[in-house]
Amino acid sequence: MSVENMNRRKIYLPLIISVSIVVGILLGSFLTNRIQSGRNSTLMFPSSGKLNNILQYIEEEYVDTVSSDRLTESAIVSMLKELDPHSAYIPASELQAVTDPLEGNFSGIGVQFNMQNDTVVIMNTVPNGPSALLGIQAGDRIVKVNDTVVAGVKMESDAIVRKLKGPRGTKVQVSILRPGNKKPILYEITRDIIPLNSVDVAYMVTPKTGYIKINQFARTTPEEFVKAVTNLRNLGMQNLVVDLRGNGGGYLDAAINLADQFLPEGRLIVYTKGRAKARENFTATYSGVCEGNEIAILIDELSASASEILAGAIQDNDRGTIIGRRSFGKGLVQEQIPLSDGSALRLTVARYYTPSGRCIQKPYHKGDEDYFLDITKRYQHGEFENKDSIKLNDSLKYTTLKGRVVYGGGGIMPDIFVPLDTAGFSRFYEQIRSNGLIYRFSFKYSDNNRQRLKSIANLDALRKYLREDKVFMKFIDFASEQGVKASTRDIEVSKKYISTELEAFIARYFFDDEGFYPIIGEIDNTLSKAIEVLEKK
Repeated sequence: MSVENMNRRKIYLPLIISVSIVVGILLGSFLTNRIQSGRNSTLMFPSSGKLNNILQYIEEEYVDTVSSDRLTESAIVSMLKELDPHSAYIPASELQAVTDPLEGNFSGIGVQFNMQNDTVVIMNTVPNGPSALLGIQAGDRIVKVNDTVVAGVKMESDAIVRKLKGPRGTKVQVSILRPGNKKPILYEITRDIIPLNSVDVAYMVTPKTGYIKINQFARTTPEEFVKAVTNLRNLGMQNLVVDLRGNGGGYLDAAINLADQFLPEGRLIVYTKGRAKARENFTATYSGVCEGNEIAILIDELSASASEILAGAIQDNDRGTIIGRRSFGKGLVQEQIPLSDGSALRLTVARYYTPSGRCIQKPYHKGDEDYFLDITKRYQHGEFENKDSIKLNDSLKYTTLKGRVVYGGGGIMPDIFVPLDTAGFSRFYEQIRSNGLIYRFSFKYSDNNRQRLKSIANLDALRKYLREDKVFMKFIDFASEQGVKASTRDIEVSKKYISTELEAFIARYFFDDEGFYPIIGEIDNTLSKAIEVLEKK
């Protein structure tokens, strides 16, 4: 192993560890769940048995007063930890927050905000949402929600979200301080249903090739996807890149529906099977909107569950090209059961198998910590940089429809491996990324220049303005003020990447993801490889 590679791994290791921990939390709650929404029964706690007898004895005889509810919940959590990493108990107080993203909407006031120096700054309002209709604007500061002051009090973002969200039709009073105004403006906002889009962006990356980024598989994802494809086809799309990188999954049915858009009638998409569940096959129907398009699917180590179902269906049916790095490796299916107190149990009831018969679930017998830190171990082993470092198990060898060899166990292996891009790496670049300086500067610059920037008509004009305003050098000065200084060598190596990221983040504040992704795509090697592969066909 070269000294350069050792240094890279040392630099990126804290990032990988932190990402792995976050992924662990998310995958435990948000992955593939075939929720039986029509199911009316609830699971009641057993009326007899050892656990109840112990609980009753504790309640009657323990030296101090105890909460039987708290003990019961602790026992449930402990039991589920003995099963697998994805069976989970969801307390009643958390159920809505866990479920809303997968349902594709929530009830609130329709704003996106950021915390800046303990101040709630509105970044965007949802078009035609409750706040936008009242005239609330990007750049406004929320200083009070009902009778609670939220400015300058170091309140967590989640606490503010809880105050702003609420049942549809209910009202909330919000005091807004607008730049240029000396006194706050009081708004009474009636909460309404706010859509949560799972398709981040859809645009043409070349005159022939479209790009769609999907962040999760929610109930509304198939509808969003079909609408995006229709729009791209009207722009001349012949090829399509579907980006599932960082997509931790969601509803099984949504993944099946999306795979159906690519495959001819009768093709097997996936099948599920469990100890108490008979095999169930899911096959394509006759009306897929993408059956005539060349397809590339982008995946990485954070692509899991429903993402792997879609990638596996495309790969095993030889329908498209899978590009990127090995996926997470979650092949378990959960069923959500409502409990009598408003909480819920997500229990693993089956495994899913790709059309070739692969189960891509990675081992979990060593416990949750080892399971979720597997991503870190892959990085340390060099897998993110070198495909040859991946050890494939010949006993888990399968073949696709046309006879190509694929492997089960531990995720989906891409057809074309693209390593982690370290071309713009320098110590300065590592420091500014680990301290979030690009994001912080982009927010500050956008907020300070909001009136000028929001008057710029299009993305090209914005980028031209940013370069004329010497934003890159202003960032170098900002980083220096934060204690991170750049050498001439650092700037030479990393300028292209830093400049592109600055422009992308600033563009996001004024053009949303339609501004961010086209710019950041210019330094995306995996996307570039997909375009190359598709346009050679």
